Amino acid sequence: MFCLLCISVGLLSWLSHKHSIEYDWTANGRHTLSEASRDLLAQMPDKIEITSYARENSQLRDAIKKFVGKYQRHKEDIVLRFVNPDAVPDEVRNLGISVDGEIIVRYQDRSEHVKSDKEQVFTNALQRLARNQERWIAFVEGHGERNALGDANHDMGEWVKQLFNQGYRVQPINLSETQTIPDNTGILVIAGPRIDYLPGEVEIVINYINDGGNLLWLQEPGPLYKLDALAEELALKFYEGAVIDYAGQLIGINDPTISLVTKTLYSPHALTAGFEFTTLFPMAGAIELLETKIWTAKPLLSTGDHTWNETAKLEGAVEFNEGSDTQGPLSIGISLERELESEQGEELVTKQQRIVVIGDGDFLSNTYLANSGNNELGTRIINWLSSDDEFIAIPPKISNDTQLNVSPTILGIIGIGFLFLLPAALIAIGIAIGLRRKKQ
Repeated sequence: MFCLLCISVGLLSWLSHKHSIEYDWTANGRHTLSEASRDLLAQMPDKIEITSYARENSQLRDAIKKFVGKYQRHKEDIVLRFVNPDAVPDEVRNLGISVDGEIIVRYQDRSEHVKSDKEQVFTNALQRLARNQERWIAFVEGHGERNALGDANHDMGEWVKQLFNQGYRVQPINLSETQTIPDNTGILVIAGPRIDYLPGEVEIVINYINDGGNLLWLQEPGPLYKLDALAEELALKFYEGAVIDYAGQLIGINDPTISLVTKTLYSPHALTAGFEFTTLFPMAGAIELLETKIWTAKPLLSTGDHTWNETAKLEGAVEFNEGSDTQGPLSIGISLERELESEQGEELVTKQQRIVVIGDGDFLSNTYLANSGNNELGTRIINWLSSDDEFIAIPPKISNDTQLNVSPTILGIIGIGFLFLLPAALIAIGIAIGLRRKKQ
């Protein structure tokens, strides 16, 4: 009999190890995935690889295991591994890891960075990975623009590496050679030209805009290099001069041409929703929105009211001059949107066109990319231009059943029961059993 009991216990232990059964009895199912997340996992047949760059901290790693485990229960081929970032500094630098515990999710040769343990953030990263289409970004070159693949301080090679890691494909194009912008271009980037565009090249860019193409225009203070017609097409005016911001002195930045944009200076926008990092813009130019019936234009990035636009030469002590300088706040980032109808076969399809114009390109250069939130802002700009802000809406799960609310009367009854009634009952049972044994 004892042997059978031991065998039964052993079999039950083996079955519980091989086939675990869990129930979530919380009021709103906060320990299980939402239906939207489960449906998305069902649409992803291939293996999902998750790498967390977390230090040897058992509390942090256990929390990540628990979070990823909710997804693993619905998809067995989700593989989680940990890497100590201190052991692979070169890999961490190349991947742009900035948070202890940061996760990289890989699926079908594409990857996404996740820095939050919120289900909505993680599920929407999976949604972007589940999309099959290649996302091409074309960088215009040939006019002294920042080199998309270059390693010089002025270039944008480090940022482009981040875009590669997120599944984007990048191609430099010379408009005088191609005479067109490739049809597979999802975003066109003009990053700080220093030589005049040819009339034909300007026409190519404007035709691309009129056809509904998305654009990121990083314009440095100074001449527009024959892109005036593009500014007119977008109903924008660029101020002469550069923005002056002395707020940086509070954190040790002695260069007043570096503008700081903090949490309160981001305009309400899908692109900056929940974004709390400070961003740095060296030598930024102010932009003014002109009246337009074509575009839905919104300010994106603003400077404080302590800043101003300086038109004089930046030599010696710089001071605000009434009449010639413009007092802040000033817009240094603008977004534009509109809906266009296009024919696809025999159907009319409505397309959302998006454009971002920023009066600075240094903030995404190799020199300044790693400063505070610059890298994150660059990623958000590209995701918004790619219409990757159409997230799966997952309502937050509030822990509303973690406290037991009991009236004082019930608490009194429970207290009396445990302190007096239950011990008395046990004593009575003990006496009854003792008397019965004596009679026997």
